[in-house]
Amino acid sequence: MTTAALLYEYRMRAGLTQEELAEDSGVSIRAISDMERGVAKSPQRRTIEALASSLALSDDELTALQKIAKQGRVRAAPKPETRIYSPSALGVLPPDLDDLTGREKDFTALRVLADELASGTRRAGHVAILSGSAGTGKTSLAVRAAHEFTGRFGDGQLFLKLRGMSAEPNEPADVLHLALRSLGIDAVQIPAELEHRVDLCRALLKDRATLIILDDAADEAQVRPLLVGGPRCLTLITSRQLLVGLEGASRLNLGALDRGDALALLASIIGKARVTRENAAAIELAELCGRLPLALRIAGNRLASRPGWPLSRLVDQLRDQGKRLTTLTAGDLDIRSVFDLSYRQLSPAAAMVFRRLSLVPAADFSAGAARALIDAPDEDEATLFLEELTDASMVQPSYPYGRYQFHDLLKVFATERLTQDDSPEAIQAAEDRLNDWLVRTATAAGQYFQPSDRVNAAPSPTPSFDTAAGAGRWLDIELKNWSTAVRLAAENGEHQQVLDLSEAMHWYSELGGTARTWEDVFGLAVRSALALGSKRDEAVHRNYLAWALSTLLGRASDAVEMAQQARKAAEEAGDLCEQAWARIYLLSARFNAGQPGASRALLDETVALFDEAGYRLGLHVARAMRATHWHMNGELDEAAAEFDACVRYFRQPHDGPRTPVDDTSYAYLLLRSSQNLAALGKLGTALAQCDEALVLFEQHGATMGQARALLAAGRFLAGQGNRPDARAKLTDALALFERVGLMSMQVDTLSELAALSEADGDPKSARAERERALSLCDRLDHDEASRLREKLTEHLTAS
Repeated sequence: MTTAALLYEYRMRAGLTQEELAEDSGVSIRAISDMERGVAKSPQRRTIEALASSLALSDDELTALQKIAKQGRVRAAPKPETRIYSPSALGVLPPDLDDLTGREKDFTALRVLADELASGTRRAGHVAILSGSAGTGKTSLAVRAAHEFTGRFGDGQLFLKLRGMSAEPNEPADVLHLALRSLGIDAVQIPAELEHRVDLCRALLKDRATLIILDDAADEAQVRPLLVGGPRCLTLITSRQLLVGLEGASRLNLGALDRGDALALLASIIGKARVTRENAAAIELAELCGRLPLALRIAGNRLASRPGWPLSRLVDQLRDQGKRLTTLTAGDLDIRSVFDLSYRQLSPAAAMVFRRLSLVPAADFSAGAARALIDAPDEDEATLFLEELTDASMVQPSYPYGRYQFHDLLKVFATERLTQDDSPEAIQAAEDRLNDWLVRTATAAGQYFQPSDRVNAAPSPTPSFDTAAGAGRWLDIELKNWSTAVRLAAENGEHQQVLDLSEAMHWYSELGGTARTWEDVFGLAVRSALALGSKRDEAVHRNYLAWALSTLLGRASDAVEMAQQARKAAEEAGDLCEQAWARIYLLSARFNAGQPGASRALLDETVALFDEAGYRLGLHVARAMRATHWHMNGELDEAAAEFDACVRYFRQPHDGPRTPVDDTSYAYLLLRSSQNLAALGKLGTALAQCDEALVLFEQHGATMGQARALLAAGRFLAGQGNRPDARAKLTDALALFERVGLMSMQVDTLSELAALSEADGDPKSARAERERALSLCDRLDHDEASRLREKLTEHLTAS
C-alpha cells in the first residue's frame, strides 16, 4: 500500500476529519491533504510521528508507515539539482547585494573567523550561526561573506539550500548527495546510507579550505549531519531558529537596523537626494518598517518604481496598522508571507501565545502576562512557550531577564493572526484575564509601599515578586501595561478594583511613576468613587489627586479646588483623617504656588484633627507643615524646634519592620528642615541633611525625591561658593525632573543654573537657560506659570 492509502485508512478508522487531525497533531491541513492525495509521497519521520499519536497507531503500524514513506523517498527522489537551489560546481554563489547595509559589526566577526582559519591560528574548522527573524538579511550577509572571503578559501564554496521553513525541508541525505556531486563524485559512486555520505564528505573536505553555507536550516537534527567541514573550513548556517542545541558555534543574532543604517539602505534604493529632501518622512518610514531590511527593501522598491510619489504618501498608507503588511508588498516580495512561514512551524500552543501576546499594550511582556492570556496553570508552562517563540525568532529576549518583546512588524502580524484564528469571545476572555491579572498584581505591589503604622498585615507575595524591591521593579517595568489595565477596568465598571489599586498606590506615587500616571490613576478613582456613591472614597481620592495636581503638575489653582471638594466630601462622610488630609493638601497647594495664606489656627486645627483620630503619622506630617509655614513667615527658631520634634518621631522605631515609605517620608522631612537650617545660616548642617535624604531616596529608587534633594544640595553648595559641585548637582536634578515630567521643578532648576552661569561670567549660557525655562512656563498652570514667568522675564530684560 502507498503512504496516501494507509494514512486515509487510519484516519477513517479514527473517525477524524482532516481538520480535526490537523488540530490534534499540529500538522497543517494542507500537509495532510497533500499526503492523502499522493502529492507528498514521502513525509518526514517527525511528521509521521506527530500523526501517529492522534491516529492511535500501534508500534507495528507506525513502523510500517515510516518504512513505506522512506521507500517513497527512494523511488521518487528527483535529481538533487532540481530540489535544492545550489551551484553545480564549487565556486558558484548566488549574486551579492550591492546595497547590503548596516551589518559591519557582524561582518567583522565573520572576517575574524575567516582570518583565523586562513592563518592557521585556529586548529579546527569553525561553525557560525546567523539567526534572526524573517527579513533581517541573514542569507544576504552569508553570501556577502562568501564573496568577500573567496581568497581565504581557495578550494571554493558550497551553497546548500535546506528549505527549513517549507512544509517539507530537505533531508540531510539529499543535501549531502548534492554536496558530493559538487565535490566531483559521480552519482553512481555516492553511498545510499546517510552515515556513509557524511563520512565521504568529511574525507573529501579534510584538507580543503572551503566555505560552506547551509541556508535556511530547520533545526539541529537537520544540521548536525551536514557539519562535515574539515579544520580549514568555515561553515555559515542561516536560520530563523536559534539552534541552541548546536555546541561550539559562534552566534550572530541579527535584529533590526539602527536608524542611520536603515536610512542608508533606503537611500541606496531610491536615491540619497530623495531621502534628504523628505528626511522627516524617511525617518518615519524606516520606523514604520520596524527598520527591518526586507521591509525597507520592499518599501524602497515601491518608491523606486513610483518616482513621482512623495515619501509621505507611502508613510500615510503604512500608518494604518490594519493595512501595513499588505502595503509592504512589491512583486513577489511579501513581508506577510515570510512571517507566515515561521508562524506555521510553531506548535499550536506556542502559536496561540504568539497571537494573544499582541493584546499586551506595551512593547515587552513577561511570562505572567502569557500565563494570563492562555490561562496556563503556572508561569513555568507559559515560559516554555515563550522560549519556543524565542528559539523561532518570533519574539526576542528583552531587558531585564525574564522579559520578551516583539519586533514591531511581528506584533502587527500577530494581531492579524489573532483576529483570523481566535473567536471574538476567546479574544475578549483573554484580554479580560490579562487586565485582571495586571490590576490585581499592581494592587498587590502597591501594598509593599505603606508606612509601618498603616500596615495591618504583611503584603502577599506573588509569582512576580516577594519583596518591596521586586514589587517596585515590577511596577516600573509594567507601568504602561497596568496603567492601561486600570483604565479599561474603569471603562468596564470595575470601580472597586480601581479604588483598591489607587489606594494601594498612594504612597508609592512618591517613589515611581510619572506625573501623568498619577493624574490619570487618581482621576479614575475619583470617578469610580462618584459612580459608587461613596463619600469617604471620594474624599480619599480627591485628596490624592489634589497632591498630584499641586506637587507633580504645578497646577495650584486646580489643586486648591480639588482639596476643597475633598474636604467637603470628608465632612459629609464624617472621616476625621480625610478632613485633616484635605487641609494638608490645600495648604500644600498654596505653599507651592508661593501663597502661604494659612493661619496658625487652621494649622493647629489640622494637627488637632489628626490627634483626635489617633493617627500619629498624619499628626507629624501636619506638624511639619506647620513648621514650614513658620519658616515661610520668618519664624525660623520656632520652625527649627518643630522640625526637630518631627525628625525625632520619624527616626524612632515603629511597630513592625521599617518600610520604604517610612524612609522616604523621613527624607522629605529632612529636605524641609534643611531649608530652614539654611535660612538660619547653617549651610553645613543643611547640606548634611540633604545628603542623608539623598541616600534614602536612592536606596528606594525614589526619582522625584532624588531630584528634589539634588536641587536643594545644589542651592546650598552655591551658597557656600562651590559653584562646580553646585552645577553638577543641579544638572543631575534637571535630568531627573525631566524623566518624571515635573515641569515647574525644571523651571526652578534652570533658573538656578542660570544664576550660576551669571556668577561664572557666562551671560550667554545664563540667557539660554532662562529662555529654555520660559518655554516650559507655557505648559504650566496659569497661576504657577505667571509667578515663574515674571521672575524669568525680569532677569532676561535685565540681561
